[in-house]
Amino acid sequence: MNLPNNITLTRIAAIPLMLWVLRTSLLSDINGEREIVAATIFILASLTDGFDGYLARKRNQVTTLGMLLDPLADKLWITAGFVSLVQFNPTMVPAWIAVVIIGREFLVSGLRSIAATQGFTIEASNLGKFKMVVQIITIAAAIFDRRWAYWQLGGFILPIHWIAKVTIWIMVVLSLWSAADYFAAFWSKIAGTADKRRKRRAFILSRRRKSDVAAG
Repeated sequence: MNLPNNITLTRIAAIPLMLWVLRTSLLSDINGEREIVAATIFILASLTDGFDGYLARKRNQVTTLGMLLDPLADKLWITAGFVSLVQFNPTMVPAWIAVVIIGREFLVSGLRSIAATQGFTIEASNLGKFKMVVQIITIAAAIFDRRWAYWQLGGFILPIHWIAKVTIWIMVVLSLWSAADYFAAFWSKIAGTADKRRKRRAFILSRRRKSDVAAG
């Protein structure tokens, strides 16, 4: 077990902790400390996404276990975040939005699994990386929104409610857009692979026919 894998496991271990904090805040949290703790846990754990992979490549510690754990941790983390928000702040995150966002995650995982069986990979796009940043802002803002509509920081007012409201819709659009982007990349690779196989088969059949003619 190397350092990158331990970081990934830390992200998985943080899931029940965040869920517990959110659950207890529903029962009794007068001043909102637990919302702050839950959002902090989510932000810090989310920042490890990408860092563990970067560290594994830099230290030459890419392992089969790491390749399994990293996407699993990502899917569990996002699923836990949005499912918990359906209960924690349903006015901001209704169930159908959670289904769209989580469904996108599993669709991309399915496409990547099929691609792997066909011998190619689908790289993470810049759109997908941007979606992750928006995702972090959305979930943190939705957690804060349950108690605070805005924060007044000195002479500046931070509109928590509107940040959460706008980013959740950006999140839906990005999820659908990036899903279509991944599907287009997948389809082009599948089509290219199938075309190469047809040409190779036609070439082999052509050589066999020439051999048969020569033998005859």
